[in-house]
Amino acid sequence: MAALVFELPELAALAAPFALLALVGLLAAEAPVLRVYASLEPDVSRDQVRGHARVGQVHGAARALEGDSVELTIDVEAAGPIERLELMLTLPPAISVLEGENPAVARLAPDRPWQHRLLLRCDRWGTYELGRMVLRAQDGLGFVRHELEIARPCSLKVFPSSEALQLLLRPLETQVFAGNQVARQKGDGIEFADMRPFVAGDRIRRVNWRASARRNELWVNEFHAERNADVILFLDSFTETRDGAASTLDLAVRAAAALAGRYLRHKDRVGLVSFGGLLNWLTPATGPAHMYRIVDALLDTEVFVNYAWKDIDVVPRRMLPAKALILALTPLLDERAIGALLDLRARGFDLVIVEISPIPFAEPGSSESDRLAYRIWQLRREALRARYERAGVPVAVWRQGQGLAGALEEVERFRRHAPRSRV
Repeated sequence: MAALVFELPELAALAAPFALLALVGLLAAEAPVLRVYASLEPDVSRDQVRGHARVGQVHGAARALEGDSVELTIDVEAAGPIERLELMLTLPPAISVLEGENPAVARLAPDRPWQHRLLLRCDRWGTYELGRMVLRAQDGLGFVRHELEIARPCSLKVFPSSEALQLLLRPLETQVFAGNQVARQKGDGIEFADMRPFVAGDRIRRVNWRASARRNELWVNEFHAERNADVILFLDSFTETRDGAASTLDLAVRAAAALAGRYLRHKDRVGLVSFGGLLNWLTPATGPAHMYRIVDALLDTEVFVNYAWKDIDVVPRRMLPAKALILALTPLLDERAIGALLDLRARGFDLVIVEISPIPFAEPGSSESDRLAYRIWQLRREALRARYERAGVPVAVWRQGQGLAGALEEVERFRRHAPRSRV
């Protein structure tokens, strides 16, 4: 165009080689044919150092614990040569790269597939889909680029890290099936309860020979039966307070996972109620498979904004069996959750509240009025705890950085010294 405008054929002769090169590049350019495979595997070397495998496969998805690492392998095959191939993997914010390059660049030959490996760290619990990537191929001359977006989903379930618990709360009432909880009723067991005179049909091995010798008649020992318990984990998901990566909901989910695993190992039936913007529940059951169902339900727990008033009557009756121990994990911030818990106590349920304290996540402020409001807020929370305690409900405060076992011991201490009462 410049040669025509300025009537200088020298300019056309100078640009002709470049135009010819561009034309050849455009005519020779073809969309690349790629085959991409992605797979998730445990970080075997790190698991061997720890002495046990923390990552495995469950229900077709890889699973890991918070803080564990997994290896993502991406295999790329090309039908023709590609001078420059750029690969970028889109990762969720809770998954970070420990080793490997993202994005990465490679040159592909038809007979030499490219294998790219990334070591990923799981920073937060949740369910994630990995494998969504962007591929950008460039021809040898650099004139044409082809960009492809490919999804090769690999499901990854990151389980919440659980607290180490040595103490579990004993329910006030037990069920009829065999378990590890010492019941108040007498029956077959190992915990001594009382003695009584021998009657026809008693087993000889129950005879207390020392007491019988003193009384000149046969007396037998009675024991407390060992039964199981029904435990309902009541998770308040109406609202949360957050400070960076930590929040009250994260603490509640970790506590629920630890309590569920511990009670299930004691042969108790465990159920879950997620009471919030969306209402979800899991029927009480026992066994290792039920633990995975509970954790899967916990991974879906989020705070949904909902201004509709909810009460506990919408939960099916079989979800709250009689004599069940209800462990509420709540920050005590939403009036709907506060009222629902008082309603459960009024119905006579054995209720225990573990308050996930929001105070460490809230700053008092710099001005005098802000500090005064902060103090009034703390006093209102103390008054709310006193209201529950007058109703016979123990309230244990659990703060970030403290052990959950200390909060459970606080509940046991309350039960030993406080009389039972009703709303």
